[in-house]
Amino acid sequence: MNILLREIEKGVKILQKGGVIAFPTDTVYGLGADAFNATAVERIYEIKNRSRHQQLPLLIADVKQLTALANPIPEIAWFLTRHFWPGGLTLVLTKSDSVPAHLAPGLTIAVRIPNHHVCLALIQHLGNPIIGTSANISGQSPALTADEVRQQLAGKIDFALNGGKCPGGKESTVVDITHDTPAILRQGIISSYEIDKVYKEYLELKSEAHRYRL
Repeated sequence: MNILLREIEKGVKILQKGGVIAFPTDTVYGLGADAFNATAVERIYEIKNRSRHQQLPLLIADVKQLTALANPIPEIAWFLTRHFWPGGLTLVLTKSDSVPAHLAPGLTIAVRIPNHHVCLALIQHLGNPIIGTSANISGQSPALTADEVRQQLAGKIDFALNGGKCPGGKESTVVDITHDTPAILRQGIISSYEIDKVYKEYLELKSEAHRYRL
């Protein structure tokens, strides 16, 4: 077994025990825990010194997990996921009634599928979504390497999985699709131009389909 596989195995075991780890993603290093472990999620808020009013984004491994977290899922959501998942797009959707309150105290939930084999392996082996907030103290720069994580969070987390430098270098772009028109809440690795281009394509296809029905 190579070093990276051992690191992933160690990370999964810590997550299963309710621990908090840092790990590489396609954007920046993430700070994660089993999303369904309320105690572990609370630790992440404390580690980051993050307001409880700011919900934590979730990382999933496939779209099947999305249907358990969000309801309803509008057509535009599926259209955007086909273009940008796996990748650096976080979607804000109306949460499902089954989502526990510690994950989303409000009416929405933020989700994405990352494009990084290490991150996906953690989720798949754990069998649950994991928290996917950036591995840094709130207000400080996101970490792109395990060493940068340790500089900020040494002694606060249970493990920093060293998967090399993150290829993206920027946080994900967050888009709210709970209203009629998608709204960019945070500009990240995917540009507003790319989001707008895909949304216009969606509207054109929808309009064309409507004409055929008439």
